[in-house]
Amino acid sequence: MLVDLLTERGEELLASNETPWQVYPRPQMRRDSYVNLNGPWEFAVNYESQGHIRLPFCPESRLSAIGKHYDEGSLLSYTREFMLPEGFNRGRVLLHIGAADQRAEVFLNGKPVGSHRGGYHAFCLDITHALEAVNRLTICCMDDLEDQTDPYGKQTLNRGGMWYTPVSGIWQTVWLESVPENYIRKLNIENRGYSVTISIEPSMDGKVRVPALGEFMLTDGAVTVTPEDPHLWSPEDPYLYDFTVEAGEDKVDSYFAIRSLEIKKVGNYPRLCLNGKPCFFHGLLDQGYWPDGIFTPAKPECYADDILAMKKLGFNALRKHIKVEPEEFYYQCDKLGMMVFQDMVNNGPYHYMRDTVLPTVLPACQTCSDKYFHTDPRQQKMFLEGMEATVNQLKNHPCICYWTIFNEGWGQFDSDRVYELFKKLDDTRFIDATSGWFRRKKTDVDSRHVYFRKVNLKGNGKKPLVLSEFGGKTYKCEGHVFDPDKTYGYGGCKTPEELSEAMKKLYLEEVLPCVKNGLCAAIYTQVSDVEDEINGIVTYDRKVCKLTPETMLPIAAALQNGVE
Repeated sequence: MLVDLLTERGEELLASNETPWQVYPRPQMRRDSYVNLNGPWEFAVNYESQGHIRLPFCPESRLSAIGKHYDEGSLLSYTREFMLPEGFNRGRVLLHIGAADQRAEVFLNGKPVGSHRGGYHAFCLDITHALEAVNRLTICCMDDLEDQTDPYGKQTLNRGGMWYTPVSGIWQTVWLESVPENYIRKLNIENRGYSVTISIEPSMDGKVRVPALGEFMLTDGAVTVTPEDPHLWSPEDPYLYDFTVEAGEDKVDSYFAIRSLEIKKVGNYPRLCLNGKPCFFHGLLDQGYWPDGIFTPAKPECYADDILAMKKLGFNALRKHIKVEPEEFYYQCDKLGMMVFQDMVNNGPYHYMRDTVLPTVLPACQTCSDKYFHTDPRQQKMFLEGMEATVNQLKNHPCICYWTIFNEGWGQFDSDRVYELFKKLDDTRFIDATSGWFRRKKTDVDSRHVYFRKVNLKGNGKKPLVLSEFGGKTYKCEGHVFDPDKTYGYGGCKTPEELSEAMKKLYLEEVLPCVKNGLCAAIYTQVSDVEDEINGIVTYDRKVCKLTPETMLPIAAALQNGVE
């Protein structure tokens, strides 16, 4: 029997009447015009009323007040009325939807105002032409996991093991802003070495004010800032430069960081370097699931809670696994100093024998060609569109240091070609074309997964060696388990003390010796328990941390000392 777990933040939300998620949704491009539309909406499925749903939570979640997954292909309709505050309209009014899975059509006062496809990315619609004094907004969503054309990540209709409850419909903030007739549609921030280039679209002249550095002219929509003595961003010192862009009648506030990422040979092996020095990326797999909100935590503060809990244990990186989060997550990583390995979201069919069993049991299969994998042109097109949208949405965030294109063959096709396409989107970070196996020629790193056997890796001297998944040791914390009858993981421990000793042995006897042989990063599975999986460092409800700083901090120090 499944247990109805709640985080403490979820308990607080359910006990209050507050409108959820009032935090500004786009922290790297802020304007002072902002109306939040979260809270209760009329909700209908196939035109039959289901009462009210609480946004920004998906209908499958308890926090939505629905708690149900509807049949694939069902039409989910969200409706609410709003009036604009007096003086709000500066010329144009924009509607923002943080994410809606998978397809959305939007109507204002009965008029169609736009549509979007892709369940993990924000979209914006100009609704000025359809506005009235009192406005009735309807957002219609449709989801079809059975088709597998659209990216879906770890969602499945039959949850269990390493596959999780599906989500549908709106799962991020819905909000309004007003802009002048001519406005900044896009802000680009590119940190290359110790310089930052700020550009806007469409191209306009203007000014960039950086309080810590001074004022710079924006000519033809761009300017490059190179401080003489830059204050570098790092997990230990996550320094952010605030700045403001003014162009025409528009003004936006933002921030950037300066940090360098490069691959340099140190001794006999190439190393991943941060700010000119070899850095060990000591990280955790982060699935981004919550027992009460599923895709969306009860409150935005939940992200900082997780990040700080992991930093307290000595971790400096999170691998955001096959999910794109609200920008608040990346903002907190920027601000608190947590490096991020960001995955693309897979689509296409998963084959248990091909994608998991054979590469795990027969390592020789790990270099099989992907020429005949996932040849459906529709699926390839949707993956590439999702990949581009992910990079464009997130690339301004300095916390992102590493991109992962394909994971364990899920949805993988022609990875050498896709790597070259990816580099055109962003060549300022490390790119892992094939995390785990089915390795081809073009990638920045030699990326391996190790489960069910000892970690015993040695670099080839050509590419930095990355252990991009390993571990998964389990401890069942009574009273905090989602499914007491069906638990999943890769190595059982019966007590916290046994788990602690197992972690010390894993890191100090297996991982640490690999560091002198070229290992640059290790991503342990995982931050939290997720549904059946009980291999998290914290429980699914985030109420119990299974490990202590006394156990983990010496491990972090040993790993970093090993690359210096």
